[in-house]
Amino acid sequence: MDKNQIRETIAKRCALELKDGYVVNLGIGLPTLIPNYLPENVNVTLQSENGLLGMGATPEAGKEDKYLTNAGGGYITALTGAASFDSATSFGIIRGGHVDVTILGALQVDEKGNLANWMIPESKTPGMGGAMDLLVGAKRVIIAMEHTAKGNVKILKQCTLPLTASGEVDMIITEMGVMEVTPQGIVLKEIHPEFTVEQVQQATEAQLIIADDIKSMQI
Repeated sequence: MDKNQIRETIAKRCALELKDGYVVNLGIGLPTLIPNYLPENVNVTLQSENGLLGMGATPEAGKEDKYLTNAGGGYITALTGAASFDSATSFGIIRGGHVDVTILGALQVDEKGNLANWMIPESKTPGMGGAMDLLVGAKRVIIAMEHTAKGNVKILKQCTLPLTASGEVDMIITEMGVMEVTPQGIVLKEIHPEFTVEQVQQATEAQLIIADDIKSMQI
């Protein structure tokens, strides 16, 4: 798979985790593709931590509104009935447990559900943003990411980069499969038909637990 196919595969599978009526926060980058693949009968309300509930799709080129951006500075649209408010109210929504699912990218994630997604030491970084609050405040945390980065493993026994939060990740979705984080470790529940279990394990530092009823990845 090329990079576009990988991103499409991950976004399509993530979309299947979103249920009708959910309030959802999507991280920057790959997660922003997910609304393009929502089933027709599923309506979710997208929340942006910079102060919007009812976020719409990315606008067409030339139709951007400089006053409508997501938390990463990318242009967005607002659906009819959307509400905008200050950051204090937005984070009250997040910290109050009103976000059903957040889907974020990652630099590293480990078998204990720890996540590192905000900085590499000695590299310039704009800061953690709202990721820490989302990880702790959302009812469910899904990580959407490529399985490896330039051949380097990203699913580890223990994260080596500074953590965003510890023990908060519930699910990991990559182009190789769908994994659930449990107290016993990471369970491989679905596998992409282009890969074998052995290939997924070779690309993963953490020892995977293979589900007895492992299924072909829904894509």
